[in-house]
Amino acid sequence: MSTRKMPIGIQDFEDIRTNEYVYVDKTAYIYKLANEGKPYFLGRPRRFGKSLLLSTLKAYFLGKKDLFEGLAIAKLEKDWTEYPVFHIDLNVEKYDDLAGLQSGLDANLRIIEEAWGRDPRDTTPATRFMGLIRRACEKSGKKVVVLVDEYDKPLLQTMENQRPREEIRRSLKAFYGILKSADPWLRFVLLTGITKFSQVSVFSDLNQLRDISMEEAYAEICGISESELTANFDPELRALAEKNGMNYEEALGEMQKRYNGYHFSGVSEGVFNPFSVLNTFAKCSFGYYWFQTGTPTFLINQLKKTDFDLREFAKSITLPGRAINDYRGDGGSPVPILYQSGYLTIKAYNRQFDTYTLGFPNEEVEYGFLEALLPYYMPHPQDSQGFFIGNFVEDLQNGDVDAFMTRLRAFFADIPYELNGKTERHYQTLFYLVFRLMGQYAGAEVRSAQGRADAVVTTQDTVYVFEFKLRGNAEDALKQIDEKGYLIPYSASGKRLCKIGVEFDAEKRNVGRWAAGS
Repeated sequence: MSTRKMPIGIQDFEDIRTNEYVYVDKTAYIYKLANEGKPYFLGRPRRFGKSLLLSTLKAYFLGKKDLFEGLAIAKLEKDWTEYPVFHIDLNVEKYDDLAGLQSGLDANLRIIEEAWGRDPRDTTPATRFMGLIRRACEKSGKKVVVLVDEYDKPLLQTMENQRPREEIRRSLKAFYGILKSADPWLRFVLLTGITKFSQVSVFSDLNQLRDISMEEAYAEICGISESELTANFDPELRALAEKNGMNYEEALGEMQKRYNGYHFSGVSEGVFNPFSVLNTFAKCSFGYYWFQTGTPTFLINQLKKTDFDLREFAKSITLPGRAINDYRGDGGSPVPILYQSGYLTIKAYNRQFDTYTLGFPNEEVEYGFLEALLPYYMPHPQDSQGFFIGNFVEDLQNGDVDAFMTRLRAFFADIPYELNGKTERHYQTLFYLVFRLMGQYAGAEVRSAQGRADAVVTTQDTVYVFEFKLRGNAEDALKQIDEKGYLIPYSASGKRLCKIGVEFDAEKRNVGRWAAGS
């Protein structure tokens, strides 16, 4: 176990510094932000350090020089001027309706009014906000700093309910619109959130904001780069390696596979999920920590609502640059919100055509997300509680193809539809999820291009190649494996090769006969 204190869930910069928690120095970015521009927007996934970033900015603009001793900014800043700082945190309320939003804004504004007073003529959140900015500037003689944490939470929480969402949108539009009118009294503005909603007008009055979400210069402002990981957590990496029977390089490699790989610009170093990194070091154990905090239900609902083909995850999802942040929230493509929420990330960028190729950032996200999706596609969702993908892997590790196929047949039992185009998609989606999840425990892949086997599973001593026939028999499937040469890429592996042909029984709506060969 680590003997140093990991700031898990601690988002207060002053708390971290005064109580000697490990801190990865991001203060050079703070100085650059504060002295390069004025109004900003930053989008990052949940639990990625946005709140800590705002807390650090707050301490900086309050002139708390002592907290920054020994950090990069101590060599850059000379003046340490204190400004009025308005820190608005929209994590404080549940936003089921407009009343929830008004309560949340009121709670934030009352705290600020304790310091700067209130004009009784200001009756709405927007007019109170404007009055506070003006009074604070006039009374202090300094321009005001506004920091908004999770600006979009009220919109995200009402994704599935159009009426309160529209009321909340209008109210937020008026509230945030103040920031443009109040520009003469503002020193610095930063709004953070997950997504920059398109076509909902919240940002229509804030077109002066500089969106740094995908700027290369700020790609590592949140998260932990590999160089930061090795420089700041060397004792924890070595303890993790020893605890898990690995050497240093193996432990680092496992960290990279599980938690690295987020890219927030077309050309940037990958960064690690900070929440998972801190939990891994604190517990000295690998786990899927980010996913244990929950997957937003609205994301899964959006995938089902738009009839998104999950098998697209096995391919390269490509978007034009203009579309990667164009999440409309009106039933359009869910891919932009999957990127902005951290479930997909940039894998490649084509500068000539301004296109981005997206994919899962790492194993934690891939397997955690697919496991979260599985119950929504199972014939009986309640059965997912007793479902364990490792049982499928054990069957193949034991060389028991019949046990594997019998288990697969039981899994697909009672698909409640006739065999038609929609049924095929549902069947193929379940098939995709099962085999893709097997990759946690064995080398497993699902067909990602025409002309490849439907699925391949590699165990310690055997390569299994599967071909499924929705309309055809098991022998046809085996014949296709031979004719298409699906086994050839694995012939030099030194492992036993096993081909499995499977037919779908239309009458029973399930896996029918299967045949195996070598």
